[in-house]
Amino acid sequence: MPHIDSIGAGVFSDISFSIDTYSASTTDTVLQGMFILPVALGTGDTTPATKFRRIPNIRELPQIGTPPNIVNVPNFGFKTSKQVQGQADAPTFEVTLNFVPSEWQSASGYLGFYIGNSTLYNFRFTLLNAEPAGYSSNQAGLGTAKGGSAGSGKNTQYFFGGKFEALQISPQLTDASTAVLTISIQTDLLGPWSNS
Repeated sequence: MPHIDSIGAGVFSDISFSIDTYSASTTDTVLQGMFILPVALGTGDTTPATKFRRIPNIRELPQIGTPPNIVNVPNFGFKTSKQVQGQADAPTFEVTLNFVPSEWQSASGYLGFYIGNSTLYNFRFTLLNAEPAGYSSNQAGLGTAKGGSAGSGKNTQYFFGGKFEALQISPQLTDASTAVLTISIQTDLLGPWSNS
């Protein structure tokens, strides 16, 4: 699998979500198969199988991974305590966006429609150092990153189940208005995988 193998900025990284029913699968082929057909904003969610939406205009991405939860345990007779791994809390997944209101209207087919609807979706976080031909999870999409032919692109993907919880807008007087999108992580983080 062609994971990224060099140092570089993840300027083409992406967050997408499947508009199909949540799948509890833990296999890469099933999860990647839910991200084949990108759906443009303003388009309804008819026949959602294999369809996904991208979150546009991302300004800052959060850390991805399971955070540590180290517990200090006294060890009498020694100068220092011992540390053990406790059960980690799910990370806060907040994405900072350049806010374009038309993309976040609450009508069906737009991203605002999904905010606070309590529905669980499959999310995909893709780390990319180079622009792919498309963001589909296959050789013709993510498999073309680094300007290579289909199947030679370097990409790294993580999947999780989550919900759109909130969108907070920060109007700016001297810069582009921003918003913070909060996604709650409801499942374990799966990956990293890649498309070869």
